[in-house]
Amino acid sequence: MDIADDIAYGIHDLEDAIALGLVTERMFREYVEEECCGPFLDYLRARERGGSSNDLYEDFVRSLFLNSDSRKHSINRLNHHFITNISIYEENFEEPLLKYRAKINEAQRVFLDKMQDLVSEKVIKSPKVQHLEFKGQHMVVSVFEALKSDPRTLLPDDFHQKYVDQHCNVRVICDYVAGMTDHYLLKTYERLFSPRMGSVFDDI
Repeated sequence: MDIADDIAYGIHDLEDAIALGLVTERMFREYVEEECCGPFLDYLRARERGGSSNDLYEDFVRSLFLNSDSRKHSINRLNHHFITNISIYEENFEEPLLKYRAKINEAQRVFLDKMQDLVSEKVIKSPKVQHLEFKGQHMVVSVFEALKSDPRTLLPDDFHQKYVDQHCNVRVICDYVAGMTDHYLLKTYERLFSPRMGSVFDDI
């Protein structure tokens, strides 16, 4: 699961960021230099069997930023490259579920880390994303605190009954908020705190 998350974070988040214009070609070249792409470029060279251009790094970068079709083609090749470079090794456990572990080979690990660093620095930590993150955290905390202040009148009946049955355990309120979709959280926040929003006919 950790490897799957890493690949998704390193490749598919990058794909989305490029499509949205959050990562530019200049940024990519700055973070993902040709040297760290070596194993992937070798893989491309072997696939092309000499039919490709002499500068595979340039071809690869251009394909990511040319259009959605060429980008998807390169993303698929990246997926294949990382998945086929996962090794199984043993640790000192007798239990088979714990004994065998998976890891990405070292050269591919360096390449993937570079792409993860790019997404982290230029997308996740960017002010645009952090503003939304801050707003989301504020909404979650505000809704939780409001529900905790008066569970009897603010919680839906079924969750209030769970709350009572579990001796007023605030974990029930926490689980209720955690189970909200983004849309439902926004509607709940607006109904609680926005003077012009909310109706007695809203579903809760």
